[in-house]
This record gives sequence, C-alpha cells and structure tokens, in this order.
Amino acid sequence: MPAEPLPTEGDAHDGGLRKVARVVLLDPRDRILLLHGHEPDDPADDWWFTPGGGVEGDETREQAALRELAEETGITEVELGPVLWRRTCSFPFAGRRWDQDEWYYLARTDRTATRATALTELERRSVAGARWWTCQELSRAHETVYPTRLAELLRRLLDEGPPAGPVTLDTEIV
Repeated sequence: MPAEPLPTEGDAHDGGLRKVARVVLLDPRDRILLLHGHEPDDPADDWWFTPGGGVEGDETREQAALRELAEETGITEVELGPVLWRRTCSFPFAGRRWDQDEWYYLARTDRTATRATALTELERRSVAGARWWTCQELSRAHETVYPTRLAELLRRLLDEGPPAGPVTLDTEIV
C-alpha cells in the first residue's frame, strides 16, 4: 500500500492530528517542486509529495513551512504566500499510522537547484531526491502523487490564481 508524505520520528502528537505545513513551490516556469519518497525498507513503495513537515515546539505553521523547505531542499530565499489548501489525511508509514492536518502554502523561487541540508535519519532512509514538474507532466504521471488531485489543483492555481481563502480538500485515508 503506498504511503504519504514523510513524517519525522520525533513529531509530537498530543493525542490529536499532527500539525503539518507544506509548500507548493513554483519556479519562474510555473513548475512545482516535488520530493520523491518511499517506505524506508521498500524503495519500490514510492510516491511524490510537496516539501514540508510537522510543526515543532512553539513554531507557527509559516515558520515550520520555511524551516522544512530549507532542510529538505536548501532553498531559503522564498516569501510564503497564502494558504491554498487544507487537508486531513491518515496513512501508514515506517511501521505506524500518521494522522495529519496539512496546510499548503504557496511560494515562488528563482532558484531551481536543490540540496537537502538537514534531513532526519528517517528522511535519509526514505527520500530519494527532488524534481521540478510541469503541470502537464504531473497530469500525465503514472506515479503516486500526494495530494492525489495535485495536477488538477495546480492547473486551477495557474489558471485562476490563489483562491480567496484556503480550500478544504477531501480527506485522504490510505
């Protein structure tokens, strides 16, 4: 069964949903950056996902989004835009179930070179790289991508601009 975007082993749960901030990072050519993840012990069980991760300590979601983007891609010169989408999801990964409340922030960058600078031990075992995707490539992809309607969501974003407020996506349970 395919998993979802990568949690970190030390994430707090406080009995509820894990708070997650993700980044829809676009380059000057309107390509989106996705990371290639897989189950730590099964590289064939793989998927693509947006950079991001769990809120740590007293951080805001905005701070978490920028920190995670820097750690996972090395890209730091971005200005976060609005929250585009919100999603609740539940998935198995690395031997446990993860229940998350994810917020997706828009950001743009001129920098397209990526280099992970501060991956956790679990991320080092389960992230296989990054790739910039055009909307057309994403819509034709046979790979698993999260959120599952990302190609459609990206097309709407590029055609219409950011929504007036965050759009709540369907809950995804894997």
